[in-house]
Order: sequence, then C-alpha cells, then structure tokens
Amino acid sequence: MSKSMVVTVILLAIFLLCSPSSVAILLNKLQLPPPVIGPEALAFDRNGGGPYVTSSDGRIFKYVGPSEGFKEYAYTSPNRNRTICDGFSDFSNIQAICGRPLGLGFNHQTGDLYAADGYYGLVKVGPNGGKATQLVGPAQSNSTVFANGLDVDSNTGIVYFTIASTKFQPKDFPTALLTGGIGDNSGSLLSYDPSNNQTTVFLRNLTFASGVAVSGDGSFVLVSEYFANRIRRVWLKGPKANSSDLFMLLAGRPDNIKRNSRGQFWIAVNTVTLSSGVRVTENGIVLQIVSLVEEYGLEAASEVQEYNGTLYGGSLLASYAIIFTP
Repeated sequence: MSKSMVVTVILLAIFLLCSPSSVAILLNKLQLPPPVIGPEALAFDRNGGGPYVTSSDGRIFKYVGPSEGFKEYAYTSPNRNRTICDGFSDFSNIQAICGRPLGLGFNHQTGDLYAADGYYGLVKVGPNGGKATQLVGPAQSNSTVFANGLDVDSNTGIVYFTIASTKFQPKDFPTALLTGGIGDNSGSLLSYDPSNNQTTVFLRNLTFASGVAVSGDGSFVLVSEYFANRIRRVWLKGPKANSSDLFMLLAGRPDNIKRNSRGQFWIAVNTVTLSSGVRVTENGIVLQIVSLVEEYGLEAASEVQEYNGTLYGGSLLASYAIIFTP
C-alpha cells in the first residue's frame, strides 16, 4: 500500500470515528407495509416516480405519495406464493421461494426496471410492473447466485451487477457477518448487454461484492468488497481499458454505491457503531460524510442516493426508507 493510500485510510478513519461529520436532518420516513422490511436499494423511474424499493418478501414497491404510501409494483420469483410470501421478513429457506431483490436500476430509455435478486440472479421488470423475467440465473436449481448490487449505464443500457458470493445465500448473511466473510472470495462483477443477451465477467475472486456504479462518462465501473473494506475500479475505456485497480480503502464496510448528477459517488459505509453516507469524487477524494446513526442506529444503512438535490437512504433490516438532507 502506498504512503498516500495509508494517509487516505487514516484520515477517513478519523472522519468516520472521531470527527463531527455532517448530521443528517430527517425529513420523512417512508414506511413499508407491515411487517415487510428491508428496502435495501432504491430507484427512480424516468418520470421521477418513486422511490421504488426492494423488500424482504420478494416484492418491489413503489412510493406513490404520503396518502397511499408504498404500493406493490413487481415481484421477482417466478413461482411466488402470496399465502406464504406476503409479509415475510425472516432469514430462512422460505426466502428462496419468495425471492429477495437487493439491487435496483432503471433503463430510462426503455422504462425497464432491472433487479439483482439474491436467489434468482438478474431479472427484468417491464414498464407496467408485475412478474419479473429472469435473465441471468443459477446454472442449476440448487446452485447459489447471490446477486446483490446493480447499476445501468444510461448511455448504453448495459447492466452491471455483482454476485456477492457463491457460497452464501441471503438467508446466510447473518452467519457471513459473524465470520466476516473469512475464506470467501467467490464474488464477481458482471455485465449484461440487453442488445445481444450477452453476459460478461469482469472481475472474479472478490470478497463479498456488494455495490456497483458506472461513472458518468462510462469509462469505468466501481465495485465494493464489503468484507474487505475496499472499492475496486474496472476500466472500460481509454488506455487502461480491461484492467482494474484499487479505487479506495475505507475504515468500514462499503455497501451500495450510487452516482449523483454531478458524477460523484455516494457510498453507504458501516462500522460496528456507525452508519454513514460518504460522498467522493470520481478520483476517490472524500467530500462529505453524513452520519445516519440517528436514522438507522445499528440497522446498517445499505444505500444512500442523491436525487434532485435530496438524499434517500435504505437499509437491509429497517422497515422504512428515509428522506433526509445533510
């Protein structure tokens, strides 16, 4: 590790653990229909509708306003049983029947919503919602494809997504958390091109690949390694194309990554006692850190997204998404 990188890690650790980082002001809690939990990821459609959020019972919900709240928009399992699944909120084998969407992203040109489902892989929901179509799934019915993070290149329509692990399933995440993912580097970063249905693997041997985000100019894509406390960068264009490097190290575990309209990135980062949103430049320079302890406590924040100047947050374990401002 270079001296400059060591300095970056030390400074970020000071920011996260010691310094008075920006305090988020909660504007609203967007409550999911009880007892559903787990708005791990959020997305907005091309008309500004939403947020759309993932949930623990395999459904994707759309927020339609303060009077009606969240309404069901889609579901990811091809064999979903409402009697068993609706309202399901536990880590168990039932989730394999119901599905567990974890990453979301719209293709704003087509109106299609893509989701990374922890059991069914990469799926697509048409502009009218409803049942998802599986695009990239497990090779066999009993194999594990723990799809996790997702982003769509707004220029090409190519979908980038992560496989967190081929050893663990979403129901096993509490166990993985206790062990810190030791010995599991089975994660990967992939892309799916809807123009030819081609899937490409960019990186293998990742330590629980979680979030992913494409740069504004499409020259690179970032992928977070949750249990390795780092983010890697894969170059898609230019002299470094088809190579990867270390984008940044963090003093906590990075989850989802979301690009804002200025080409910067918001990263959800968690330590044992602190959930935060970290805003960085396309060169990995930290611009802002927003504490989310009051909003999520120890229910780790999974995503921070900036949309039209407002910040939105999600969590794997909370029963609500949040709207807040730093």
